[in-house]
Amino acid sequence: MKSFRLISMQIADEDNLTDIDFTEGLIINKEDDSGTWLIEVFVEEKFIPYFENACADQSDIIVQVVITKKDNDPAAFKSKVCSVSRVNGYASILLKGNLTKIQNDYPAMLLEYLLNQGLTGEELLSEFKEKITTRPRILIPKKV
Repeated sequence: MKSFRLISMQIADEDNLTDIDFTEGLIINKEDDSGTWLIEVFVEEKFIPYFENACADQSDIIVQVVITKKDNDPAAFKSKVCSVSRVNGYASILLKGNLTKIQNDYPAMLLEYLLNQGLTGEELLSEFKEKITTRPRILIPKKV
């Protein structure tokens, strides 16, 4: 098994990404034949109902995470919530999932996004150079 520090996490629903604020996070590659990953995050109270409902329904959720360094590309996981443990207004959330096959070429996604915003020429080049280093979040289309 290999463990990594979780930098950021988002939930992908339809055409939206919801940032999940957390205090601490860890992601573990179990390195098993199923390609299983475990994600544990300590989330703020406002997110508890979402994860409790997903746990009760045993519904699949797509989580998009950045691991180790802020400038790494996000990875998406088709996951199930295994447990929600409440602790003083927070909750420890455990998810189990597998990497999804999604488009994960950040430069191409950024360029497509900027073109869709109507940018061209020098304006496009300037925005691309700025955003390729700051890496704003862009919704990654899910292919489940």
